Amino acid sequence: MSAELAVSYAALILADEGVEITSDKLISLTQAAKVEVEPIWASLFAKALQGKDVKDLLLNVGGGGAAPAAAAAPAAGGAAAPAAEEKKEEKAEEKEESDDDMGFGLFD
Repeated sequence: MSAELAVSYAALILADEGVEITSDKLISLTQAAKVEVEPIWASLFAKALQGKDVKDLLLNVGGGGAAPAAAAAPAAGGAAAPAAEEKKEEKAEEKEESDDDMGFGLFD
């Protein structure tokens, strides 16, 4: 078993039990499973998952968080959606103009 996989499983076990995911706890679990893991892997996983709800991450894989909000906007009011689209277009145009304001272009 690879070190990354062992630490991943340890993180899932801790999340399932509702225990905070720390480097020390990840190392303890992997040692109990008799898998040699370098401490850097436990530290990386602990820092990456710090303050995150692992169960929520697993349930929302590929969810694309902005899609439901965008779909709900037209249902709330028909006039609000075109106004929001106009603002987005204006921001995009302003961003394009800001490149020209720098005094140089891509092919200068």
